[in-house]
Amino acid sequence: MKHLLDMVLRQFVSYGCLSVYWSDGSFSQYQGKRPGPQAALRLTDARAERALLLNPGLGVGEAYMEGSLQPVDCTLYCLLELLMLNAMEPAGHVSERLASTLRYLRRGWTQFNPAARARRNVAHHYDLGNDLYRLFLDKDWQYSCAYFRYGTETLDEAQEAKKQHIAAKLLLDRPGLEVLDIGCGWGGMALTLARDYGAVVTGITLSQEQLAFARERARREGLEGRVRFELLDYRHLRRRFDRIVSVGMFEHVGIGHYRQFFDVVKSSLKPDGVALIHSIGRNDGPGTTNPWVNKYIFPGGYSPALSEVLPAIEQAGLWVTDCEVLRLHYAKTLACWSERFAAHRAEAVALYDERFARMFEFYLTASELAFRVQGHMNFQLQLSPSLEAVPLTRDYIAAAEGG
Repeated sequence: MKHLLDMVLRQFVSYGCLSVYWSDGSFSQYQGKRPGPQAALRLTDARAERALLLNPGLGVGEAYMEGSLQPVDCTLYCLLELLMLNAMEPAGHVSERLASTLRYLRRGWTQFNPAARARRNVAHHYDLGNDLYRLFLDKDWQYSCAYFRYGTETLDEAQEAKKQHIAAKLLLDRPGLEVLDIGCGWGGMALTLARDYGAVVTGITLSQEQLAFARERARREGLEGRVRFELLDYRHLRRRFDRIVSVGMFEHVGIGHYRQFFDVVKSSLKPDGVALIHSIGRNDGPGTTNPWVNKYIFPGGYSPALSEVLPAIEQAGLWVTDCEVLRLHYAKTLACWSERFAAHRAEAVALYDERFARMFEFYLTASELAFRVQGHMNFQLQLSPSLEAVPLTRDYIAAAEGG
C-alpha cells in the first residue's frame, strides 16, 4: 500500500510541498511544480496508509480523528490547505476521482430526505447538546454565516450585522407583519425580528434541543406573545405569512426536494409577500458532499450550485427579486469559531472525548478551507410571488441598515 500511495502522491502534489513520515519509519517528500503551502504529516499505521490510498475523502478525516494521521511541525490548517488545494486540480487523486463519480451517481438516494429521515439527520448534528455550541458560537447563538461589512468586526458584531442585513431584505416596513422562520435554530433570528422590528414570528425546527432552548429564550425575554416556536417539518405548513426567512436550513433540504421546498414557500406567502433564503452554495457547478462530512457532520446535507436552485424557483412561479453572493464571509466566521473552539478544547474533551474534539476541529478547519480554496460561498435569494413586492432598486437595503 505504501508503494502505491507513494505513486499517487507524486502525481497528486502540484502545489507546494508535502512531507510524509511513513509508519515503517521511512520519509518521503513531494515537491509540486507550483508555489503553495509546505506541510508534513506522520502516518502511524498501515491502516491509515490504506485509507489514504483507497478512500482519501473519508480516510483523511477518520485517520486524524483516530490519531493515526498527525500534522508534523505545522498546523492542521496548513496541512489541509495543501491537501485541499491540490485536490482541486484535474489530476487530483485517482481513487478520489473515481469515488466522487460514484457519489455523484447515487446522490439522489443520499439526499433523499423524507420527513422521518430529515428528523434523524437534524438530530445527528443539532442535538449534540447546547453545552457544545456554547463553547464557540456568538452571544445570540447564530450557527450560520456572519456578515462582515468591513472585515474588522468581532464575531458578535458580524452576526448582528447579518440579522440586520436579512431584516433589510425582508422589507419589514410596518409592525405586526407575520413572519415564518424555517429552520429557526436556537431562536436568535426570530427573537430579533420580533423584538427589534415588531414582527409576529413563527419559528419551526426539527431539533428537540433547539426547540426547548428557543422557547426558554422567548419566555425569558417576555416575547412569548410575539414569537412561537414549533417542532414542525416545512412540508406540513398550512398557513400564509407576510414574510418568510430561512437561514442555513436549505443545505438540508436535498436536491430531489427543491421544487417541493419552493412550492411550499410560494403557497405559504401572501400574494405580496417576500422571502429570504440564505444558504451555503458552490461556485463550480453541481457536485457532491464530502463523504467524511456526510458521515460524521451533516448526513444528507449538500451545498448546491445556483444552477441547481434557480430552475426549481422558476418552476414554482416565484420571482428572484434579489440575489447576493457572499464569498469569504463564512470563511471568516469559521475562523472565529475555530479560534473559540480551540480556546475551549479541554471543555469539549470533558463533554465528549478526545476523538470527538479532533472530529470537530477537523470539521471547522476543513469547512473554512472549503470557502477559501474550494469554491464554496453563501448566497441570499430574495423571492416573491409578486413583480412589485420590493422597490425598483436595492437602495432600500443600505438605507434600512443605516448605510
